[in-house]
Amino acid sequence: MQPRLAIVLKGYPRLSETFIAQEIRALEQRGIKLCIFSLRHPYDPASHPIHAEIEAPVYYLPEYVHDDPWRVAAAALRLCLKAGFWRALARFSVDLWREPTRNRLRRFAQGLVLAREMPASVEHYYAHFMHTPTSVCLYASIINNQSFSISAHAKDIWTISEQELRGKLSACDWVVTCTAANAGYLASLAVQPDKVTLLYHGLDFTRFDENTAVPARRDGSSEDDPVQLVSVGRAVDKKGYEVLLAALAALPPTLCWRFSHIGGGELLDSLQEQARNLGLDKRIEWLGALPQTEVLAQYREADLFVLPSKISDDGDRDGLPNVLMEAQSQGLACLSTRISGIPELIIHGETGCLVEQRNSVELATALQELIAQPELRGRLAQAGFERVRSEFSMRAGIDKLMERLESSFHGSHKNGEHK
Repeated sequence: MQPRLAIVLKGYPRLSETFIAQEIRALEQRGIKLCIFSLRHPYDPASHPIHAEIEAPVYYLPEYVHDDPWRVAAAALRLCLKAGFWRALARFSVDLWREPTRNRLRRFAQGLVLAREMPASVEHYYAHFMHTPTSVCLYASIINNQSFSISAHAKDIWTISEQELRGKLSACDWVVTCTAANAGYLASLAVQPDKVTLLYHGLDFTRFDENTAVPARRDGSSEDDPVQLVSVGRAVDKKGYEVLLAALAALPPTLCWRFSHIGGGELLDSLQEQARNLGLDKRIEWLGALPQTEVLAQYREADLFVLPSKISDDGDRDGLPNVLMEAQSQGLACLSTRISGIPELIIHGETGCLVEQRNSVELATALQELIAQPELRGRLAQAGFERVRSEFSMRAGIDKLMERLESSFHGSHKNGEHK
């Protein structure tokens, strides 16, 4: 059987995008034959077990034109005989006038290769992230006169212009997005608001231990048995780790705790330097990026999960971080911030604890309270465990996604015209 669906990704596989891998595998299990096109080769040192289960073939586009200029040229020469090529070129010209960058040129070049190398059996294109992957997918869809859709997440929504968002919303069949905040914003920009659907990624709980964590017992009074704090996230600005370090430095010196950070990222060195300057380096372990099996093991050893997400100055932000759902699924109490979709998952004081973003004083107060009160952590952990498993299963999201995909397969249109 030949593929019916092409999924376009910025990079594959990626440790930070488990939610995409679980979606791809779930679609395969529902009988969708698909292929994957990646704009980049993988750069993570490892992959998750689920990546080994995915059967779809993976094609890598040239990341830069100079990586494979003959491949780009061959695509252009073959496609220039198609009317769609000239429509895509006109669209690209407008985009380049609005954003005259080498990155925009690269997107069009990748779009050419994508259109040229797309299997003829593919009926629909589906791009994860609304910025670069959707631009590449859009150009290819125009060239090949095929429908496409989008899965939008966080940075890709909030760091590009409303004008560009409107154009992509108009061109695509439909959009799914992972938070109510995202859905409301995109619907407000769409000529047809019903194109936008809220779709929580959720978790595939068959991949997780169903038992809750060991009952909370540590209270921060023992140097030999300190409270174990953990966080999983790339060391990038929107994660707010510099705020967390400031909050940890403000805790009473008699409170016994240790903190483990899991993830890579460009700010890792500066965060480690900040920790040394604050005198925290002996209490912190920087574990780097880890595969999911090892991350789950860290959850089960920890007492509290902390994610101090914030909205960056350029608008970048988290959507609804999967790591919060994963931590709750392991019976781990969570402390995070009131931004984006996080309050859709965590009910403050009931299923976790939320503080204002960028507020190290409020974060320190919450940390002190949660470290010293294992009974409170235990209550929040159990309530969070029950809610995430009842309200945030992946199955419901895949059901919605299948409905959308089937509408594009069977009743779809090409470039706005019904077949």
